[in-house]
Amino acid sequence: MSPITLLLFILSYFFVLVLISFITSKKSSDNSTFFIANRNSTWYLVAFGMIGTALSGVTFISVPGQVGAPAGNQFQYFQFVLGNALGFIIVATMLLPLYYRLNLTSIYGYIEKRLGIVSYKTAAAIFLMSRTIGSAFRLYLVVIVMQRFIFDAFGIPFWLTVLLSLALIWLYTYKGGLKTIIITDTLQTTFLVLSVLLTIYFICNSLNLNIFEAFETIKYSGYSQIFFFENFMDSKFHVAKQILGGMFVTIAMIGLDQDLMQKNLSCKNIKEAQKNMFTFTGIFVLINLFFLSVGALLYVYASKNGIAIPVDDAGNIRTDFLFPEIALNHLTVIPAIVFMLGLTAATFATTDSALTALTTSFCVDFLNFDKKENINDAKYIKIRHAVHVGFSVLMFLVVILFNQVNNKAVVSAIFTVASYTYGPLLGLYAFGLFAHKGVKDKWVPLICLAAPAICYVLNINSKTILGGYVFDNELIVINGLITFLGLYLISTKTTAEEKLYNRSL
Repeated sequence: MSPITLLLFILSYFFVLVLISFITSKKSSDNSTFFIANRNSTWYLVAFGMIGTALSGVTFISVPGQVGAPAGNQFQYFQFVLGNALGFIIVATMLLPLYYRLNLTSIYGYIEKRLGIVSYKTAAAIFLMSRTIGSAFRLYLVVIVMQRFIFDAFGIPFWLTVLLSLALIWLYTYKGGLKTIIITDTLQTTFLVLSVLLTIYFICNSLNLNIFEAFETIKYSGYSQIFFFENFMDSKFHVAKQILGGMFVTIAMIGLDQDLMQKNLSCKNIKEAQKNMFTFTGIFVLINLFFLSVGALLYVYASKNGIAIPVDDAGNIRTDFLFPEIALNHLTVIPAIVFMLGLTAATFATTDSALTALTTSFCVDFLNFDKKENINDAKYIKIRHAVHVGFSVLMFLVVILFNQVNNKAVVSAIFTVASYTYGPLLGLYAFGLFAHKGVKDKWVPLICLAAPAICYVLNINSKTILGGYVFDNELIVINGLITFLGLYLISTKTTAEEKLYNRSL
């Protein structure tokens, strides 16, 4: 498929998003609309749109690619997804009621009420750092695909591709914010789901398989093992590690993350927000199973047609490139367009949402917009615009930096980073919810820095210290536990009145 065709397709796609932005922000583009969509979002639109935000280009490319990775991944990622589902249920039943009861715009306002101003700023800063890095990683994954298959043909450098991508995202999000994103994410999730189903159809058609034959092919392909029970100590694939890690990564990266919680808080009430979360969970599990099935079919197709796993310029195997390689270079035009549609929808649904959440958190948590008499004054709208631009520039710089240093699968890098940066958030909220004690507020940042540092040392020396044990995503649990214990060491005695207030939160 010609690069010019793909480029025109992407530009047309963005034109539709900008048009939606114009329509949704025509009546109102103030800060209340940008931050929480005036708390008037329809729950089923939020639920469906969150799929695109939660999955991203990482799921779209890396998860199918890892199915046939040399490490023997197969369907082991589905264990992690099952842990995710348990985490979503905990978020819906424990955290969402708390956020609605306190009527929060930024979820980190709970930490201010419970532990103090320094703890609050620390939690918000952790989110800003974590979400910026995570979203930049996700954007990087798609940009390198577009660079390889589209922009290299025009001699456009990588940095300009990143800049253009972020400029287009900023263009359709800067006015309407969350109100616009609820609609655009619904559209992008529709494209994402269609692209997965159509990709399965096109590959099956190329292999001359009907749906039942495809199921049998996947089952006996050697790629479909889901549960791994062997080698608990030295295997990252063990079911207990994957489910435990998936559950706590979800609690931290979803329930304690302003990005996806901001969408939940835009629903009219807690019942609608919970219906949103439960519906989202079911769709999320099913879609991930489809992605893994795509991966198995891709490797079957590659084997049948003598297609090798692509390598990067340094000669490293890049399973991330297998899906785009087959879709864009070995199938027909329509599957190529379908692939590009799904990839673009998955990634930009994540990035636009992240930019909105980062802007919201900074304006509320550090510029104290929620304490202003009228946050919809023109001067505050101008400040919010400046913050939005600032985070776009910051994300640009992080993507460029990551392009210089990355040398492993992006999906692995994201959850490795998350295990370190989201762990302290897990400890802060656990302490706030279960300890019923105060803390020496000024010492909290040190605890939140020390816990990831200890985890890093523990992780690289775990085989020696723990008799051969190898950590995976469950490291986030250890990180949160160390943070909790550190907070307990700097805890303070509380009066009966303070204890009663803490419990009321």
